[in-house]
Amino acid sequence: MVLIHTLLVGQPETVTDEGGEWRSAIFRQPANGPVKLHRRGLVGDQVADTKNHGRPDQAVCCHPLDHYSYWNDLYERKSPDSMLVPGGVGENWTLSGVTERDVSVGDIFKVGSAKVQVSGPRYPCTKQERKLKLPGFYRRTIETLRTGFYLRVLTPGTVEAGDAWTLEERPHPDLTVHGINVCGHRTFDPDFAEQALDVPELASNWKRILESKLDKQRSG
Repeated sequence: MVLIHTLLVGQPETVTDEGGEWRSAIFRQPANGPVKLHRRGLVGDQVADTKNHGRPDQAVCCHPLDHYSYWNDLYERKSPDSMLVPGGVGENWTLSGVTERDVSVGDIFKVGSAKVQVSGPRYPCTKQERKLKLPGFYRRTIETLRTGFYLRVLTPGTVEAGDAWTLEERPHPDLTVHGINVCGHRTFDPDFAEQALDVPELASNWKRILESKLDKQRSG
């Protein structure tokens, strides 16, 4: 069973570190109780980088809970005060019972009183590594394909931590989020890319990525 383990919201804030000053909403915090979910996202949540984030097909950013165990083992984060915890990579929903291999583009789920649809993988961001201060995190996210994924909101409603996901439709079972990641980051498959581009539910940024790779191969 897929559950919202932790629900998080945040506002853009300015942070100063050894690299200078930067602005992001990646420092999201858990929300207690029900939260309204609109087509653009959760009430109380905003993005700082509106060029790369905040589109309707990026309304909710999800990250599998299982990935945190992997990162803690990899970076030897054993003590409670050093372990990566839900919200570590700036997601809105930390999910238990699911990974990128278990959901496909176009999947429709009932969650709380809302309906959401999987739109594609999250594209890794260097701000994740900057926030966590873990050398090589960005590169390893791509290498391991532990990216998380985005949702669009089909029916606004109210959601909260502990809500279960109920699968209502799966129109493209072969087009998993993991498969999109493999094609985009690891082994480009032009036939798979063509199939993905024919799917209207795939997020617009991923269509641009796959189209660019196809164009490069054709001009080869």
